[in-house]
Amino acid sequence: MSSPSPRRSRSFRRPATAAASAALAGVLIAACSAGGSESGAGSSGPVHIKVWAWYPQFKPVVDEFNRTHKNIKVDWVQAGVGQDEYTKLKTALKAGKGAPDVVMLEFQELPTIQVSKGLLDISKYGANEDKGKYVDWAWKQVSDGDHVYAIPVDGGPMAMMYREDIFKKYKLKVPTTWAEFKEEAAKLRKADPKAYLTNFGSDETAAGWLQGLMWQAGSRPYTYAPSKLPNIGVRLNDPGAKKVYDYWGDLIKNKLVDTSSYATTDFYNGLSSGKYATYIAAGWGPGYLQSVAKKTAGKWRVAPLPQWTKGGNDQGDWGGSTFAVTSQTKHPKEATQVAREIFGESEAAWKVGIDQAYLFPTVKSVLNGPYFQNKKYEFFGGQQVNKVFVPAANNIGTFDWSPFQDYAYNTQTTLVGKAIEGRLPWSSVADTLQQQVTSYADKQGFKVNP
Repeated sequence: MSSPSPRRSRSFRRPATAAASAALAGVLIAACSAGGSESGAGSSGPVHIKVWAWYPQFKPVVDEFNRTHKNIKVDWVQAGVGQDEYTKLKTALKAGKGAPDVVMLEFQELPTIQVSKGLLDISKYGANEDKGKYVDWAWKQVSDGDHVYAIPVDGGPMAMMYREDIFKKYKLKVPTTWAEFKEEAAKLRKADPKAYLTNFGSDETAAGWLQGLMWQAGSRPYTYAPSKLPNIGVRLNDPGAKKVYDYWGDLIKNKLVDTSSYATTDFYNGLSSGKYATYIAAGWGPGYLQSVAKKTAGKWRVAPLPQWTKGGNDQGDWGGSTFAVTSQTKHPKEATQVAREIFGESEAAWKVGIDQAYLFPTVKSVLNGPYFQNKKYEFFGGQQVNKVFVPAANNIGTFDWSPFQDYAYNTQTTLVGKAIEGRLPWSSVADTLQQQVTSYADKQGFKVNP
């Protein structure tokens, strides 16, 4: 779940801390072998499972689970959003106490917590039975062969939201390729020097956005599996990544796109004022846009993400989250059941998730079901926007993250910032990032392969 939205962290990044790879040399091979003691609901009443999560409107979801499960009770704690929660979790895991039974983790955070023995392999408690229920790319991010370390919840397939009124006013064509996108960006700038076709997020908030675009371009920066540690593949300068840096660097140098930070008033105002004619975002974007640009209701529409090749169907993801069971739980069986079922295929939970929290489901029965696909969004002029997002979600390719993702994102943001300011050639960003992240990984005890 990576977004500039105030209701979720999604991609807010801070510099990696020693906790991300503490005692790495001693734990790499056994990264995910830790486990808690099993316990069931005894004669004293239901088993209480503490859950940390920051999903919007999560209370009615918890209430529904507790109403329909008699032997388990979820005790929900909002322990912070994104990195605030992760910092508390890492502190608790290091201390050996204080962690919840079940924790909400974004996909990119899973390896970092895994490598410090923070998560259970919940395949021992039936999690593998859910494999066929989720889209393939999401399931592969939470598993390693038959081992399962989390249950997917939501994702962020990408698309292009655009102001239909601005496109009509300036006779712009809805671009289907990135080449057309550049042409329309130049046309708009000529027609209205105060407007931009879009904004290139220049801060850590946008790190996941940029990674999603590279994902679409075929970039696969990591080859990671807990069972293969300490070996990890790092290719942050592969052709897909370089293509994206070169493309956006060219747009920025020619002043065809803006470069405001995502988590700023200027960016929010740009979405409302017409300064930006498009917002390249993810499946949670309709809710986010509706919350920050209320006065533009009815003016937006959604179109597929532009392609690198005309007629192509390559997709990327920005954001997504899971429920994982921590190694400190004393009730692994019940905690696994909570992770699997608090959303799972529950129609009641997902009605809240879709209508109130704007989650984009990764469970196939909901994702491909009529309620989600046919839902009309008045903010988008009554468009059934999920008819754009769902095909994108179903065509996302697999992708690995790294156990040092915070460091990689922080370094990337620094280098991109230098390139925007003209202090580093765009052509050097990918190679410099590769060198710095590889050096960091080596020092942490990983064996980096190209």
